[in-house]
Amino acid sequence: GDSVVQTEGQVLLSEGDSLIVNCSYESTQYPSLFWYVQYPGEGPQLLLKAMMANDKESNKGFEATYHKETTSFHLKKDSVQESDSAVYFCALSDTVTGTAGEAEHKL
Repeated sequence: GDSVVQTEGQVLLSEGDSLIVNCSYESTQYPSLFWYVQYPGEGPQLLLKAMMANDKESNKGFEATYHKETTSFHLKKDSVQESDSAVYFCALSDTVTGTAGEAEHKL
């Protein structure tokens, strides 16, 4: 079935460091891709979404590009802040079959 695989475990960074959280997916269709962020004590919030190949999305200094050829949607930020400490989820949604997959990553 459809699934996503992302960087595992906790990443420890200092303020000002750059961040890359890898996310690759497997799908038999042409999925929409998402990054969610969950701050301490809060529910998950949508951070980025991409509906089509080569879409480059950005929000709050984070960015990700939908690479259909490499089936990837890596999350990047040039300079992290203490306020970025959170759990990050990569997810996909297939509008044809309605299936979904996700993995989590804590920063």
